[in-house]
Amino acid sequence: MNAWLLAARPKTLAAAVTPVLVGTALAHGDLATIHWPPFVFALLGAVFIQIGTNYVNDALDFKKGADTHARLGPLRVTQAGLLGADAVLRGAYICFGIAALCGIPLILRGGWPIAIVGIASIVAAYAYTGGPYPLAYHGLGELFVMIFFGFTAVCGSFYLQRLTLEVTAWIGGFAVGSLAMVILAINNLRDIDNDRASNKRTLAARFGATFARTEIAVFALAPFICVVAIAYLRHSTSLLIPMLALIPAIALLVRLARSDGASLNRCLALAGALEWIFGILYVVGAAIG
Repeated sequence: MNAWLLAARPKTLAAAVTPVLVGTALAHGDLATIHWPPFVFALLGAVFIQIGTNYVNDALDFKKGADTHARLGPLRVTQAGLLGADAVLRGAYICFGIAALCGIPLILRGGWPIAIVGIASIVAAYAYTGGPYPLAYHGLGELFVMIFFGFTAVCGSFYLQRLTLEVTAWIGGFAVGSLAMVILAINNLRDIDNDRASNKRTLAARFGATFARTEIAVFALAPFICVVAIAYLRHSTSLLIPMLALIPAIALLVRLARSDGASLNRCLALAGALEWIFGILYVVGAAIG
């Protein structure tokens, strides 16, 4: 069981939970008006898609030779021999199946747009590492993260509450997607040498460490422009409360400037914490407003 939990990568689950929190918070400031079943099923579906994505990544990165003994990141269960690659893939398919079941009540609530979103999310989750053109191996990881852990998850959660969309949901999607991109970009910066050796052409591997560090800085700060824009459009000062997350964002960038190699694992943990803080502050700001 510990191996399965390790393969699920709990520290990355902020990327699944935060967009649901932010999308729901933007749709409803008052907890009494939230449609709780769509919120719960959307949250569960997002978490299981994230875990399934992590399982596929663990198994297929090992099969493709991207995860070796030289890897600097946290332990990967397939590479370490704790679980077989085929077993981990079966675990991923089970997670995707559970996510699909969670999608049934969401489709009943939101109709065919939610069905399309759900199918696309599961297919893309596998295609991130698997399939004939794995996105992560061709520098498309950041695009995947922005689309599915930013726009799709935030706007989908918003839509399930309101059955309509507003521009603030799209802006919120960009903000949350940016923070998820930071997590991915730090991971790719840490693994840059290993990825180049295994022909995994992430943006960091293609364009170098300086590019990756600049990318991280830009997308760590971009969400706070979005916070100001949403507060302005909503005429709500309480929606500026997420600006408090700027403090850990700056702390992350300061540490990033002093880190390299395996020490970037600490930055990765800080990036996950930043996304959690951002999401929780959005819930607080929306509730006060």
